[in-house]
Parts: sequence; structure tokens; C-alpha cells
Amino acid sequence: MKVIVALACILACCLAQEPHPCKMPPLLTGALTIHTDKIEKLWAFANYEYDAFGRRLRLTEMGNYENKTFTVDYLLHYREVTKIDTKTRTCKKMPLKDDFQPWEIPKNSSLVGQAVVGSSSGPGQGLLVNTWIAFAPQGKYISTVTEFGCIPVTTLFHDKQLGWTMTSFFNNVIGITDPNRLNLPDFCQDSDEFIEN
Repeated sequence: MKVIVALACILACCLAQEPHPCKMPPLLTGALTIHTDKIEKLWAFANYEYDAFGRRLRLTEMGNYENKTFTVDYLLHYREVTKIDTKTRTCKKMPLKDDFQPWEIPKNSSLVGQAVVGSSSGPGQGLLVNTWIAFAPQGKYISTVTEFGCIPVTTLFHDKQLGWTMTSFFNNVIGITDPNRLNLPDFCQDSDEFIEN
């Protein structure tokens, strides 16, 4: 009888715990889509490598902006962005004025709710996620991450200039599957071309 009471108490404690803001894994590889809804009609698909330790992000994108298709390859080393063109084997460096922003749910965020993506009818049929909202000087954030692991699922950002921007994450892998992707290609090493933006 004592075992049943103890298990019931443990279960009650586990169920009573409220989610807390979290930091996403410092090393992530995956893919994402970005879509804006206002004047700059943008849709993009990108593969990404995210390294919070080295403050680096690699985005290899293809998409459509103002009814024109594009492909770009960016390596962001904070304070600098390098645009890599593998076809012409050229690189253009640009300064970054923004600070590195780690992927996380800010501590001042409020929990909107918890839900199961998929089905809760059987084991392994759904994914438990938490949705958070935060207000910052730049705008409003609504982020959904997995309850276990704090893996990004969707982020919505709203500001007056761009309106809503939605980023959806998928095929996430904890770790960097190809560390070389976070280094400049050999043909960029001698590039002195620096563009002020």
C-alpha cells in the first residue's frame, strides 16, 4: 500500500511541474523555412548549422523574394558575415552590427500553453511542446519548443515594418553533423573584399 501511495505522490509532483523557459542545445543541425506576410513577400528554405559556443551560424538558402528566386550561402561569425558563392568561388565579407543572439526562450517569457503535436492516443504518436510569448523592444515573439530537449519547432516574430515572420524548424539533430560547414571554404581564405552595409 505504501508503494502505491509513494508512486501516486511522485506522479502528482511530476504532473504539477510547470514548464520553465529553456535554452536550446548549443549545437544544432537541421532545416527551416521562413515566410513573411507583408510587403516583402519572402519564402525561403534553408539548411542550418548552429554553434552557440563559437557564436556561428551557417545558412544555405533557396527561396523567393518579391517574385524572384534566389540562392544564398551565409556564414555568420559574429561580428562578420561572409556571403559564399560556390559557383564563382568568391566570398564577400560584411560587418554585423547585431550581437549574437543565442537560441533560447527568454527568461521574461510567459507560457501560453502546452500541447501534443500529432496524437496522444498511443505511445510515440505525438510530441509534447510548449508555446511561449515574449515582448522585446524589436517586437513580439511566439516560440514553440519541445518539452524535452527544448528543440525549436516554430517561431513567430512580429514587428511593425515586416509584420509577421514565421520560421518552422524540422529535421533537427543535436550536434553538428559536418563541422567543416562552420569554417570558410579554402577559396575564401584570401578574400580581402569587404563590403560596408
